[in-house]
Amino acid sequence: MDPDHSNPLDAGVRRLAAQLLAAAPRDGSFALGVGGAHAVRTSAVSSELVHGMHRPALCIVAQGAKTVMLGTQSFDYDPSRMLIFSLDVPIAAMIRQASVAAPYLSLRIDFDLVRLAELILQVYPDGVPPLRQQHAVYVAQASAAIIDAATRLAALARQPDDAALLAPLIVDEILIRLLRSPFGGRLAQLGHVESHRVSRVVAWIRDHFDQPMRVDDMAELAHMSASSLHQQFKSLTSMSPLQFQKTLRLQEARRLMLATGVDAGIAGQQVGYLSASQFSREYARHFGSAPSRDMLRLRSGGVDAVAFTQ
Repeated sequence: MDPDHSNPLDAGVRRLAAQLLAAAPRDGSFALGVGGAHAVRTSAVSSELVHGMHRPALCIVAQGAKTVMLGTQSFDYDPSRMLIFSLDVPIAAMIRQASVAAPYLSLRIDFDLVRLAELILQVYPDGVPPLRQQHAVYVAQASAAIIDAATRLAALARQPDDAALLAPLIVDEILIRLLRSPFGGRLAQLGHVESHRVSRVVAWIRDHFDQPMRVDDMAELAHMSASSLHQQFKSLTSMSPLQFQKTLRLQEARRLMLATGVDAGIAGQQVGYLSASQFSREYARHFGSAPSRDMLRLRSGGVDAVAFTQ
């Protein structure tokens, strides 16, 4: 029996891996120029957690394996499982399976939230089914149909004459298949009023993380009570608004120290800390060592700021 017919998912993953190898000739993240898609390639397992902000997206692994952590939650994904982000969230991640001979390969498709909202109304004309729990990150079983569509989308990167017309159709197909799948209701939660309200708070914290924040002001922005905001925010992100802000501050301070060489005192001030000792304390608690020691370790290991932006 032809192996491509014995297991459609495995065959589709192999075809997607071939497309990603062509799109990513070396380690790094490469914008494909179609449908908000990026090809990611890594030839070694992670020596440590990589911290950064992740935007709403679908992540499909064609080869290798990765773990993402959000707050206290951990999510593993590989060619059998896809990862979906429905909010901008600060994460820590590590590649668990990769080598030069078989690099980690993944396709990230950033969501156009306006278009997604339009499709949610079409797929769920009578309203999104209620869910007991809402989360900003979740793992879904890989689908042969979605893998096939993702492969066709990646192939369009080398077909610019067709891409402008066909890429939006393929992205719509992927989103519709996601919304009509068993976990589609979770993605459709982006259309719920509560999620929109929390999204406004997330956007404010993301854009003003270095400024003082009062929970009562955030509750007013979300048109919710402070207690309701805290509950909804933590349900989605596994963090309180204040923990979310602190994570963004510490991630940006670490990036600044790596990228510009500023010391911990200046980095802490630039991200909004008034107390140098508090900054050092919280930095060590979050990253496992004091800022100066952490920088020495990262630089001696050849890590630069680019690693924290992909």
